[in-house]
Amino acid sequence: MDRPNQVWQADITYVAMQRGFMRAAFRYKFAIIDVHSRKILGWGTSNTMSVSWMIEVLESSIRKYGKPEIFNSDQGSQFTSLKFVSLLKTHKIKQSMDGKGRALDNVFIERYWRSYKYEYLFLNPPKDAWELFSETEKYVKFYNKERRHEALDRLTPNEVYFNYRKLPNVS
Repeated sequence: MDRPNQVWQADITYVAMQRGFMRAAFRYKFAIIDVHSRKILGWGTSNTMSVSWMIEVLESSIRKYGKPEIFNSDQGSQFTSLKFVSLLKTHKIKQSMDGKGRALDNVFIERYWRSYKYEYLFLNPPKDAWELFSETEKYVKFYNKERRHEALDRLTPNEVYFNYRKLPNVS
């Protein structure tokens, strides 16, 4: 990808809490990443993987950053639902879906999940839903504003997204 908002990727992950898996609210995290800059454009936590929750995060991201040309995800039921597909069509966003069992198709969001879990979640398991939300918010700010990426020529996602310039060897 050679510019911001060309392709966004999205995925959901399960969040483990300090004492096993959380039984109350906020068990899942949904995130949207700009493939070119690696910037996390939107995210949310929820106790269910509802389509309406994901649509809220996507609509908020579109309001804040504009729309992507292509939206890439796996073939999860939320992404194939009539409501979600209709939203993409309404915004004239092309939908791209990974092949079944092809984790490398959405490698950018998967790489973010790895960073999120190893740099934050596994080191500081949240005690409750509110701590999960507030600490995730801090991590996303760090990831976008401070965390330098070798693949981005040692720039941060925000530097690449907001100060767009063609980067050497960034795919």
